[in-house]
Amino acid sequence: MGEPVRVARERELREVIELSEGSVLGRVMPYPKEIEIRGRISRDLIEEISRSKGEPEWMRLLRLKALETFEKLPAPNWLEGVESVDLDEIAAYVRPKVEAAESWDQLPDWLRDAYAKLGLPEAEAKVLSGLTAVFDSENVITRVKEELKKKNVVFLSMDEAVKRYPDLVKEYFGRVFPMADHKFAALHYALWSGGAFVYLPPGAKVINPVEAFFLIGSEMEGQFEHTLIVADEGSYIHFIEGCAAPVLKKFSFHDGMVEIYAKRRSEVHFTTIQNWSGSIVNFNNKRAIAEEEASVEWVEGSIGSRITLTYPTTVLKGPGARTKNISIGIANGPGKIKDVGAKAIHAAPNTRSLIISKSISSGGGIATYRGLVKVLRGATNSLSHVQCDSLILDKESRAYTLPRNEVDEPTAEVTHEATVGRLGEDQLFYLASRGVKEGEAKAMIVSGFIRDVLRGLPLETVSILLKVIELEFSELGSVG
Repeated sequence: MGEPVRVARERELREVIELSEGSVLGRVMPYPKEIEIRGRISRDLIEEISRSKGEPEWMRLLRLKALETFEKLPAPNWLEGVESVDLDEIAAYVRPKVEAAESWDQLPDWLRDAYAKLGLPEAEAKVLSGLTAVFDSENVITRVKEELKKKNVVFLSMDEAVKRYPDLVKEYFGRVFPMADHKFAALHYALWSGGAFVYLPPGAKVINPVEAFFLIGSEMEGQFEHTLIVADEGSYIHFIEGCAAPVLKKFSFHDGMVEIYAKRRSEVHFTTIQNWSGSIVNFNNKRAIAEEEASVEWVEGSIGSRITLTYPTTVLKGPGARTKNISIGIANGPGKIKDVGAKAIHAAPNTRSLIISKSISSGGGIATYRGLVKVLRGATNSLSHVQCDSLILDKESRAYTLPRNEVDEPTAEVTHEATVGRLGEDQLFYLASRGVKEGEAKAMIVSGFIRDVLRGLPLETVSILLKVIELEFSELGSVG
């Protein structure tokens, strides 16, 4: 049954959380918390979270409705590994003792140093038009540059948007990804905290990307951030999300959500660079609705974590809507599972989808592509192509491809191709004979394997992806 709700305040949370020397963050860090809520997932726990956040009544009721949905829904039978997560044991809400900041200098030294190691201040200064960072359950810094202000783009934390733009949030929050979709979606809506809200007015085109970064700081906690992007007619944005965590002795659980509503002729690019440490169980819910002639592009770089399950989905609602989905999943190490894929739902005529998946398994890891292309009757002359390529780096690792096509429209054209390759020992021997270490050799081979999907991606995305892949196959990456 789990224990009753336990609310720990600052005076009870003075212990130091050790961040492993094997972590990217790389040191032991004092880590003050203001509040921590844990216990059985129940009405009392939900009420306590809502009360602690000072939310409006409508959001409290939405959470309680999500709890009822969560309790009614069965656990999905396709989620491998997640059954090992004891939800009653995790901290459902953690507020670090950090005042929300608008500049890096306003953050405490220990947190600013951690973000500096991750390269956030430098990236924000050079290439971003806006950035928000979530630490544990709360946004701790949001930076908005003049480009966004001049174009009247709304960019702020999801929690702040609930209070400042209630009508706009009510219209779209939970509309793209309903809480009843599956059990972990309902759990997310019951426990969500932190995240980003973006509204692009008609015609607003944001040239430089915006970013949200998610950091989990301690073990046995849950992070449930929510990102909502509403792109009005003719607008454009490139949104990047990144994530990291120290190497922890026990697991933590991530159950995030992304909702995108792309209106007529708008364009949204959404890039994820997932570099959780090997102690994180990562479940990520992502879905977009694309209206007439709108375009949604997903790029999923799923590198870290113990278990990752993510299937970005686009509902092509309007005539001429299109989507492109590129996923790169690396399962590196025993017990590591990458179950990634994509879904495209063709619900209107002349819609287009392209899904490209590259999966790599190494060191006993398991990489799976799981996808769906669905063409509804009436979605005339729709086209879809799916390409799945898998690379297995040793005899202990496995790769699976599980595509599904449901075509109810005779004029539609849906094609699929898949390849599986295995790294030969002669390739590693050749590189070793030239002084290349095994980890470096694997990173080089993987980079070559994904080179074709990197063409056309923004330079900053390619640079970060290649750096994270190099780290994953280094001695540092193997720790987590």
